[in-house]
Amino acid sequence: MNSSILPLRRRGNTMPARRENETPVMAIQNEMNRMFDQFFNDPFTLLSVPATRTASDFMPRIDVCETEAAMLVTAELPGMEEKDIQLTLENESLIISGEKKNDVEEKGKNFHRVERSYGSFQRTIPLVSEIQQEKVEANFKNGILNITLPKTPAAAKQTHKIEIKSS
Repeated sequence: MNSSILPLRRRGNTMPARRENETPVMAIQNEMNRMFDQFFNDPFTLLSVPATRTASDFMPRIDVCETEAAMLVTAELPGMEEKDIQLTLENESLIISGEKKNDVEEKGKNFHRVERSYGSFQRTIPLVSEIQQEKVEANFKNGILNITLPKTPAAAKQTHKIEIKSS
């Protein structure tokens, strides 16, 4: 008697070709079938990149917007302090780097899920306009870093509105 709960392998490793008039529901069904087959053959191949992230992977979220006078960058850096963050302008790019540290050691607790992340990071934001480097300002409050990168007068004048005509 076979005590394995794994199903027998299909003959051949090829998937059936997609039919011309396949419905979206059928496409979902085929994908689910493929995933179940793959899981029972090798369950570790289904792990996606986000699922395999470790607690040391930290990448801050950023917003970048441009006005007529400046570029504005906002970065979420929860749990960090100014001393842990470095800002540099290099090769027409703004580089935000730093390290989010986990200083608390918790003994006697059994974790079932860890979603908070720690570690060093670096984000590089390409600058689309010339910047007045000596006038760049950065403010950090409540875990939010706001950076104002004023454009040079020549770069600010380069904006040109294009009129759209209907035909």
